[in-house]
Amino acid sequence: MNMTFRWYGRGNDTVTLEQVKQIPNVKGIVWALHHLPAGEVWTKKAIQEEVNYIRSYGFHTDVVESVNVHEDIKLGLPTREQYIENYKESIRNLGEAGVRVICYNFMPVFDWTRTDLFHPLEDGSTALYFDKEKVMNIDPQRLVDEVNASSDMTLPGWEPERLEHLSHLFEQYKDVDEAKLWEHLAYFLNEILPVAEEAGIKMALHPDDPPYSIFGLPRIITGAESYEKLIEISDSPSNGFTYCTGSMGADPRNDMVAIAKKYANRAPFAHIRNVNIAENGSFFETSHYTSDGSIDIKNVVKTLNDQNYDGYVRPDHGRHIWGEKCRPGYGLYDRALGIMYLHGLWDAYENLKTR
Repeated sequence: MNMTFRWYGRGNDTVTLEQVKQIPNVKGIVWALHHLPAGEVWTKKAIQEEVNYIRSYGFHTDVVESVNVHEDIKLGLPTREQYIENYKESIRNLGEAGVRVICYNFMPVFDWTRTDLFHPLEDGSTALYFDKEKVMNIDPQRLVDEVNASSDMTLPGWEPERLEHLSHLFEQYKDVDEAKLWEHLAYFLNEILPVAEEAGIKMALHPDDPPYSIFGLPRIITGAESYEKLIEISDSPSNGFTYCTGSMGADPRNDMVAIAKKYANRAPFAHIRNVNIAENGSFFETSHYTSDGSIDIKNVVKTLNDQNYDGYVRPDHGRHIWGEKCRPGYGLYDRALGIMYLHGLWDAYENLKTR
């Protein structure tokens, strides 16, 4: 298990690398060129500047999250060709800089979605919250109106200028169902995977969050059957997954222990976090501690340990604790606690092997 920590970059994150360095046994920083819009080439110069800075603190830079996929690729528009060529060039440049894994997603329009970024919990902390009833009962036009009115609907991971074209994006997706989106993903993968193989990079597709359709938009990376379809597209060694317990596990039908048993060997990257799921499907982010949520984190780690998993792991969305002011879900304190919990589980299972 190669422990890493996601970092949003200088001037873009409340957490510093000096602080991360004080968390025991964190080996790498999961990074990206967050200032670049989707579809733009990541130049060798920009990559190397960021890599050099991170490595100066003693961390590796093996994992990038994310090289975002332009919406025209997901829509299958003729303009996708140039964006795919740009993506290939970014892969080549990242490979030259020593990157080994690229995490990406294929979610239409929205990245991970929550209805409250600072939902109060009983212990006095706050956390990310998804009100399923609210999301499922809102139609696309109402969503457009709410966003334009600067409502409390949360759209993380968005470039502000894209919000101006929200109505147009919904119109474009009217003729894109799940089958079409799978076709567009297959086209994209068949183009980029040979380049990724040459560059020595594994592409790690992140599951949709939440793992079901929202706002009438198709979502396709939602459970174990999605992984089977992905393998059917290409059995390339560069065609992999990001195993994320919190995203895929937000649907209680997904047994994350069983999925780890079957697919960990195809997942070069893992996000291990917990969520507490209500009977109506709403959920909030908890501590990583197993008993605080609905995901069997103890047996997830045991399953990975049983397989001698040597992929990259990071804690994921944490609570906001001890008065920390931070990027929602990405503070220092609770993720550091999560790392130590995951280390403790791993060490205990390792110790059992020697008895």
